[in-house]
Amino acid sequence: MNITSKIVALSSAVAFALQIALALLMLRYFSPEEVGTFSVISQIGFFWTTLALAQSPLQLLANHGISVFDDARQAWFSSLKRFVWLFPFAALAVWWSGLSFVNAFLWALLLSLCQLTWMLAQSMRLRMLDKWPQIGVRILPPLVSLLFAIGAVLAQWSGPALLSAALVGYSVGATCFFTVFVAPPQLSDFLDTPAHLEVTSLSPTAQDFPCSSIPFEYRDDRSSALRMTHTLADTLIALAIVVVWQRLYGGQETGWMTAPLRVMGFLPAVVHMAWSQVLLAQPNHAKINPLWVGFAGFTCVSLIGASCGLVIELGWLSKHWRGVLPYLLPIVLWQGSACIISAFSYRPFELKRSRSYSCFCVGIAGLQGISLFAPVLAKTSLSSYDHMTYFAGVSAISFSAFSLWLHKIK
Repeated sequence: MNITSKIVALSSAVAFALQIALALLMLRYFSPEEVGTFSVISQIGFFWTTLALAQSPLQLLANHGISVFDDARQAWFSSLKRFVWLFPFAALAVWWSGLSFVNAFLWALLLSLCQLTWMLAQSMRLRMLDKWPQIGVRILPPLVSLLFAIGAVLAQWSGPALLSAALVGYSVGATCFFTVFVAPPQLSDFLDTPAHLEVTSLSPTAQDFPCSSIPFEYRDDRSSALRMTHTLADTLIALAIVVVWQRLYGGQETGWMTAPLRVMGFLPAVVHMAWSQVLLAQPNHAKINPLWVGFAGFTCVSLIGASCGLVIELGWLSKHWRGVLPYLLPIVLWQGSACIISAFSYRPFELKRSRSYSCFCVGIAGLQGISLFAPVLAKTSLSSYDHMTYFAGVSAISFSAFSLWLHKIK
């Protein structure tokens, strides 16, 4: 792993620790119902964000155009257009969740817009030569969210503390993106500089990796329709599981399910950001076997699950949170296998099979959807815990089989 990968891994690990601290704060000072409501609204916002992006951060990393600033601006404006067109679908998701419509929709809108911009800022920073600002763009938002939540607890604020903390953090992350609109004019065309001229006249912070130094072995050749379909499938599953739990089992069960999922679900994102995204942005450095990276993520997820169980069994949290325990093992298997598939997510772009990759992912999302809705449509008497075990088992088997195929293919 090169210095960039190590820096991204370290900053992602710190951001992950801050997420754990925020999760512990939620478990200690907020009720399952409050956590459940926050999880539903934030998941709707994430659905809106991810669908509007349509994998633009990944395309921004894999396809190097004229300059990182031009690419980032184009990605942001394209995502913003999709964001506006998706208003009705986000409104439908809010309505189906059963929450107060106007209040929930406004929160989802603000969270989504700020998160969208922050996610593009992270990919933009990965394209730059200066390594250290990448720490700020990853650590500052969760740190600000944590500090805001702590302040709300100390002040005994009765307002929407969790939603406000998330919005403030995302807003800080979004500000890191807007340097693209104040960049010096010469940055937009420096990659057209003749080969015999150096680009050292630019400040290191603003430099992209020169085209001449990147063997374009990676390429995202998917159509816009395929990228949108892939994104839609992923986001619908992520949204559906929270909304289904809220509608079928109520706010308390949703809080029990989403609290450990929120903590463990950050690990696959860390693996993707600190490993696969770095390889896509900077493909000219040595690789190690992605299996080791995936298994390391799986081990971390397992340790977090065991720690959560130990904390609850020792009575360090309110007895109202004991309902989390049956969810831990299924979520560990689900998110652990997600770490493995995240470690291999750069491979389809290396093998020039990005279109096949998206088709497989859509198929897996379909299997997950069947496992999520089949018990509901069949009107079986599954408990919420059995329902999660069934869903997590299908997800883990699908992810593991797909990872094995990516590992074996040449």
